[in-house]
Amino acid sequence: MPDLASLASSLSGRVTLPDDPAFDAERMPWNLAIDQRPLAVAHPAGVDDLRAILAAARDTGATVAVQPTGHGASGALEGAILTRMGAFDRIEVDAAARTATIGAGVLWGAVIAALEGTGLVAPSGTSRVVSPAGYLLGGGHSWVSRWAGLGAQSLRAAWLLRPDGTHERVDDASDPETMWALRGAGALVGIVTELEVDLHEAPAMAGGMLTFEAVDGPAVLRAVRDAAADAPEGLGLFCSTMRMPDVPMLPEEVRGRSFTTVEVLGRSASDLAPLEAIRTAATPTSERIGPITQAGLAAMSMEPEEPSPGGGSSHALDGLPDDAIDELLEWRARDEQWALVALTLRMLGGVLDAPRRPGFASLAGAAWITHALVPQFPGAPIQPGLASLAGLDALLGPHRSTRMVPTFLGPDETLEQCGSAEEVAHLRHIRDAADPDGVLHEWRLPR
Repeated sequence: MPDLASLASSLSGRVTLPDDPAFDAERMPWNLAIDQRPLAVAHPAGVDDLRAILAAARDTGATVAVQPTGHGASGALEGAILTRMGAFDRIEVDAAARTATIGAGVLWGAVIAALEGTGLVAPSGTSRVVSPAGYLLGGGHSWVSRWAGLGAQSLRAAWLLRPDGTHERVDDASDPETMWALRGAGALVGIVTELEVDLHEAPAMAGGMLTFEAVDGPAVLRAVRDAAADAPEGLGLFCSTMRMPDVPMLPEEVRGRSFTTVEVLGRSASDLAPLEAIRTAATPTSERIGPITQAGLAAMSMEPEEPSPGGGSSHALDGLPDDAIDELLEWRARDEQWALVALTLRMLGGVLDAPRRPGFASLAGAAWITHALVPQFPGAPIQPGLASLAGLDALLGPHRSTRMVPTFLGPDETLEQCGSAEEVAHLRHIRDAADPDGVLHEWRLPR
């Protein structure tokens, strides 16, 4: 094992080594089911510390793997110095220019709070505790993607520490090849310390949630599918089938229940017109629709805000024909699928089909993206959840698109699922030129 004791004494920040009692807690990612085993966990205080980490990795034959908040874990990280970017916490909003500069250690919740009252929204995901850096550099799909594009499309420029120690601002004019790679595979070409992103005007958003009985799921999903055919660009729509376990940590009103939800966000209230057809298909048991801010939207998502173990899988789909809907929901209702708590379908299209900036990440041409969740509750076996995910993969396989966004990849999935063979080869060419010594972790490049 490489000796990194000298690195620990040379940083203004800190390094946690395996003999430290805190190491096991610090090495874990957000999904506690993934067992990361790095050589060390580094918490740099600034760019000079990052340079020292790169030098130590080069000297010892280690690699550097940046994981801002623990999200996006993709492997065990043997031989890597796991680097957390929490000290890079600057946020600067220029409302007049509709831009923000965001440090690599910032969380989306802080950005959303900084934008309250401006009438501007950031291309954030559904969770407030995800890092914009990991989200934007991995593609990032959000509520606003049908009219703002993938999160990566909002990336205007980045401050990048290259493997040779050069720290500079890059944009499409100065380094188009690097920017193409940063928009979807950013971890491969350098360490991003700050990002410059577009903000989007949305002063009058409206949205919320409709809840339906589980028996109405097929009718609701068909209505959602049909509404997508001519939905306005300003409409974001998610449809979820929920099957909640009867466990004490859940609220009484949902414990042990199955139901279907339709969650929507309109850039303005007029974008919500397609909801009428969905209400006609089935009567909601509850409805909360009205004016909403980005902060309110983040709260509505009810995303967990503490690390926990679990499994999941995602698929980008070309379409949802009637037979696929019937087969999916019939399979979903079987007793043996109890471990699959949530299955969400997100409507794509809009400007996603015409990216305004070049980038590796793309969902152009795909119609839906799905995400399945199988939490690991204390004392419950994990095999049923894994079997459900495998069954779902087989079920949706015939409808799968050729594109996926890296932020939706599972732990063992690679960038081969996100682009053509030519695009992946081009990405490897850019990486090899940027990092000829291979000091950066290969992340999701196919081995």
